[in-house]
Amino acid sequence: MIHANLPDCLIKTPPNLTLETVYSVKHWNDNLFSFKITRPASFRFRSGEFVMIGIASEGAPLLRPYSIASPSYSDELEFLSIYVPNGPLTSRLRAIAPGDKIFLGKKATGTLVTDALLEGERLFLLSSGTGLAPFLSIARDPDIYSRFNQIILIHCVRQIKDLAFRQNLESSFADDYLVRDQALLQLLYIPTVTREKFKTNGRITDLLNNKSIFFTINGLNKLNYMTDRVMICGGKQMIIDISSTLTRDGFTEGSNSRPGHFVIEKAFID
Repeated sequence: MIHANLPDCLIKTPPNLTLETVYSVKHWNDNLFSFKITRPASFRFRSGEFVMIGIASEGAPLLRPYSIASPSYSDELEFLSIYVPNGPLTSRLRAIAPGDKIFLGKKATGTLVTDALLEGERLFLLSSGTGLAPFLSIARDPDIYSRFNQIILIHCVRQIKDLAFRQNLESSFADDYLVRDQALLQLLYIPTVTREKFKTNGRITDLLNNKSIFFTINGLNKLNYMTDRVMICGGKQMIIDISSTLTRDGFTEGSNSRPGHFVIEKAFID
């Protein structure tokens, strides 16, 4: 347990952090889990940003950057995490339960935001593993459906059991009245698996290179920098490979100060 039985006044909280309470926990499988924590009234973030979260340890708190999976209008903050054997933080986060305490950074930041993209027609959200998290926030942002005609969310995992939030995505967020109507018409969810037989198999880089992914997208046979915008989050090599391919094809990487055709979250690969 993490501070489960201590009153807040006995937990030393650094000035750049707040102490929040675990609201709920869901274990998708033995190694993948998501959890919600309370959200301070003063906490603001843009869809796609990350924040530091963590737990107390000897000396300074043990903190890591986590993308926020919840929509910006939610009363709670949700995160998606994988358990890393012997990982100093995830080994303890895996055991959290409602009522436990978590440190939360006071400021969210990041480059994986739509402000860093030029105007376009289609938005591709390319993710692997827990890289899905920021896109769960972006895909539930009502503004995204006003800005783009279609949102294509591709999520690559090793096994079918790793497809977290699959039901939510397949139902186009039917339980979210703010976006469900738009998502039903404009959101296309494409899960792909690499180590089991599934309706779509293969890594995103392979699906893009052999163009098989475009069979499910009407009127498209390749990514076009004139109309398509891309956000990428996942494994380091995946981000590097797709970024290189996009750059070769004329796409430019965007930033908060200079919007472009695609964006990545630099904090997770530097």
